[in-house]
Amino acid sequence: MSSVRARHRAAPVRRLPLAGVLRLNRPSDIWFKPALSVVVAVGVPNLTLLALGRLDLALYSMAGSLCALYAHNLPYAARGRALAWVVLGMLASVAIALVTASLTSSAVVLVAVGALLAAAHKAVSDLTRIGPPGPVIFTFISSASLFAPQTLGQVPGHLALAAGAGAWAWLIGMAPGLVRPHGPERRATARALNAAAAYVDLYVDADGPVSASGSRGAGHERARAEAAAAVHAAWQSLLAAGARPEPRRALEGLVVRAEVALAAPADTDPARLRAWARDLRGTNPVPRVASGWDADELLGVEVELAEAGRPTPGKSGKSGKSGKNPRNGTRWWTGRLAPLLPLALRTALGCALAGYVSLALGVGRPYWALVTAASLYQANLMLTWSRGVQRVVGNLVGVLLFAAVAPLAHLGPAALVLCCLAFNFGAEALISRNYWLGSICVTPMALLITEFTGFQEPAALMADRVVDTVVGAVVGFVAAVAVTNRRAGDRIEDALAAVERARDHAARLIAADRPGPGALEAARRRLAAALVELRATADAAAGEWWLRALPQERVMLAEQAGHRTLAATVRRQGPHVLEDAEA
Repeated sequence: MSSVRARHRAAPVRRLPLAGVLRLNRPSDIWFKPALSVVVAVGVPNLTLLALGRLDLALYSMAGSLCALYAHNLPYAARGRALAWVVLGMLASVAIALVTASLTSSAVVLVAVGALLAAAHKAVSDLTRIGPPGPVIFTFISSASLFAPQTLGQVPGHLALAAGAGAWAWLIGMAPGLVRPHGPERRATARALNAAAAYVDLYVDADGPVSASGSRGAGHERARAEAAAAVHAAWQSLLAAGARPEPRRALEGLVVRAEVALAAPADTDPARLRAWARDLRGTNPVPRVASGWDADELLGVEVELAEAGRPTPGKSGKSGKSGKNPRNGTRWWTGRLAPLLPLALRTALGCALAGYVSLALGVGRPYWALVTAASLYQANLMLTWSRGVQRVVGNLVGVLLFAAVAPLAHLGPAALVLCCLAFNFGAEALISRNYWLGSICVTPMALLITEFTGFQEPAALMADRVVDTVVGAVVGFVAAVAVTNRRAGDRIEDALAAVERARDHAARLIAADRPGPGALEAARRRLAAALVELRATADAAAGEWWLRALPQERVMLAEQAGHRTLAATVRRQGPHVLEDAEA
């Protein structure tokens, strides 16, 4: 394969979209889990502080309590590790903020430190792929802590309070495992089955001639890519769980059925896939289905774990060409960390400028503008624009909601705490429908939190919030336009090369007389991971505002060839595999 990168043609600047930015999506299938978790995690410490007459310390307890928002899609073994790192990361951020606040009262310095922390939060969040709610919670808490009056002697006590609340949040996050120990894996498997069924429906109902490459159009390719991503996510969830007790082995068999559906959609009954997905709800026994693989060959789980080590959340768990860990040396830098630099630079610049503009306008809480800017930055400029529109609309409506609720919250400290808990629940219940809808609850909650130290004039709070929202959104987006992400084009070339290598490796195993136990299945997972990464990289690059056309045709052809190879790996197992699909 040539090492010379293809030249990109010049492309016109695209318009920033408005249509569909505020459209509501279907709610997350587990929307109630983070909503209930955060209410319990925040409520118990806050009510305890209320009973002790120290509600002014609620900011520090919330630093730990809000960690309960993370890792709800991870298996419990992986969730325990991830939540522990989230709590430690939160404590480190708050410690830096509190020590800085105790050493200086210069708003210029505080904004600069807040911007650097926001950039670090963005980089680490993207690097670890911790998932929703991403870096914004870390930035919100650390920025607020920067502007909280502080002395060095108070820092250890405040950190101890945050650590105690963080430990409580960890227990809340892990508690559902006592009732449904394989719940996250079951949900991931159900999503894979439903996505495969949706692809089969589209395949069967598609009109028009099939192209020479086997494609039925962009919609067909998109559905297949989404189904492949869901299947890949299911395998990541199962592998991240570590041990393989009987229920998890049964789930592996169901994910195999989803893979078979992608390989032979014409011979698959989507109703059966959906029926299996429904059976995974609740605590019913996991359905057992014939997979067509023997125990040693079933996706070579032990082989992959031995080769690459147990995968961590959000990582593909694949090793490099030489079998060495790709995180070593320059490969780790260029492969994972270097592409994050433009996004980190956008965040640092945008947050700093937003905070300084807010200071210049005389706003009393410049960290609100900083947090608004930090909340904008997504995978590309188009998504950042959409998030900015959603943030402004949600915050403005949320300010009006605060005006309506303020009289009730000012009835007393207990009413204030209960109103905050209600908005915590509403934010997490609604944010999966659309970010602006969740922001309607986040805004009054943030305004009420400032009153834990004492009730304030609502009009002044509302004015500051509106100004900081507009400043943060405008200045943050301008910074995003100024800092282009031209590395995205190189990342597409790297992703294309990775798909080609994975496809060639799988093709050699398909042609081999006797591939090693599990080798073909491990190769298929690596190819699936490479295809998912290629689609994510192409989507991210497509939303950047630059003057280079993307190799869309090469991406499409690589995806088509990759999916044909994935199907061939299924057929290589023998006719009985596809016969099982028809049974």
